[in-house]
Amino acid sequence: MSDEEFSSAAGASLVVPMQCSAIRKGGHAVMRGHPCKVVDMSTSKTGKHGHAKVHMVGLDIFTGKKYEEICPSTHNMDVPIVKRTDYQLVDITEEGYCSLLNDLGEPKEDLKVPEGELGEKLVADFNDDKDLNVTVISAMDMEQIISYREEKSA
Repeated sequence: MSDEEFSSAAGASLVVPMQCSAIRKGGHAVMRGHPCKVVDMSTSKTGKHGHAKVHMVGLDIFTGKKYEEICPSTHNMDVPIVKRTDYQLVDITEEGYCSLLNDLGEPKEDLKVPEGELGEKLVADFNDDKDLNVTVISAMDMEQIISYREEKSA
């Protein structure tokens, strides 16, 4: 492989660096190793010898757990690459895995039904023979079904 050739998937990064002061409320940041959505942030004034500090509060996009991070505004923080994808729900196995199809008709069968109320409603609506589309969020090699909606019949 020459210096000019690049492979898109093999060396693809899961995060990108961004200056702390450039991250905004509603954006994403990696806090304590977890991909989080920033829900609150404040900036302190510079001290006698130092940097302005940015205090961020974020919720894990998969678990909803709250994390806090304080970092100098000029330093870089990792920002996860977050993707949302819609799939058509084809089947739910006895083991609780969802059989999904993307827009190109390619199957995906490695996601479990979400736990809690969302999962219970999803299974109940699927068992009522409704055509459902699920939204999957993925970041940092993790994926999870975060919502679903009924497919409108034409």
